[in-house]
Amino acid sequence: MYLKKANGPRTVTLPGGDVLTLADLPPENTQRWVISRKLKVVSAVRYGLISQEDAMTRYSLSEEELSEWEHAIRCDNLDSLKATRHNRKNNLR
Repeated sequence: MYLKKANGPRTVTLPGGDVLTLADLPPENTQRWVISRKLKVVSAVRYGLISQEDAMTRYSLSEEELSEWEHAIRCDNLDSLKATRHNRKNNLR
């Protein structure tokens, strides 16, 4: 069996004891960002599975968008993660 060389760790252990792997992350072509997918990406960045730059490149996210997700999770405001990129733009008008 051949394992692809990864630059960083292959797994990280989250504070609750759960293990997060690269295979657990959403597909790179994800279009529909539900809360669970956002949580996985933010957790992967926060605990060093992937870098912030890698997450932004992999998922075509802006630094602002990823920061908003991180802030919402840090403040335990998961309801704000329900807003989509499209909805936020419409709400700004």
